[in-house]
Amino acid sequence: MGSPNFRHPVTLAKELISLDDVSGGRVTLGVGAGGTGFDATALGQEPWTPRERADRFAEFVPLLDRLLTEDSVSYEGDFYAAHEARNIPGCVQRPRLPFAVAATGPRGLRLAAQYGQAWVTTGDPKLYENGTPEQSVQAIRGQAEKLADACAVIGRDVSGLDKILLTGFTPDRGRPLQSLDAFVDFAGLHLELGFTEIVIHWPIPDSDFAADEKVFERIAMEAPAQLR
Repeated sequence: MGSPNFRHPVTLAKELISLDDVSGGRVTLGVGAGGTGFDATALGQEPWTPRERADRFAEFVPLLDRLLTEDSVSYEGDFYAAHEARNIPGCVQRPRLPFAVAATGPRGLRLAAQYGQAWVTTGDPKLYENGTPEQSVQAIRGQAEKLADACAVIGRDVSGLDKILLTGFTPDRGRPLQSLDAFVDFAGLHLELGFTEIVIHWPIPDSDFAADEKVFERIAMEAPAQLR
């Protein structure tokens, strides 16, 4: 996962090119603006405001795209710089490895539309504490519509982007993992919204992601066939 909270585009590009080579071209980068808490202070810095994170993200993604597609890049921005940064021979995957861009707001969705091969959402963070599952579905539907609008502006077909829901951050929280039927209902509802992947966390006892491992294993084994 790439985040401006603790990454610089130049060094990250070097690492990604190496990973793409070692894996034989099987790497996808998940990239987002970064969160709060320990994610925001891992390097000892003061946490940035949401606007500061969005500003940095808007510079981070285009620069990383250039670094992974051009042999040599020079750039001087408000937050990041590159001076004859050379990335030869580049990625195994061409023109570069895929980006899965995490975004919930309009600026991030525009970046996903322009640079993403996939879009990732965790739902609407404003609904996490007091929202309802129904409100969450409506908010995610609205995000998907805004992504489609952003694609239309640049002449891109939104169906060309994979759509990934990272669970555990919507008002339902652990409910989809309570039973196989609960998960199939949850996943089917989001499948109707156009999502191509549902990501669930491995059960971790005494955490927000606690769940019955037997139920989890049954979901992993049986849910895909029921959702086809």
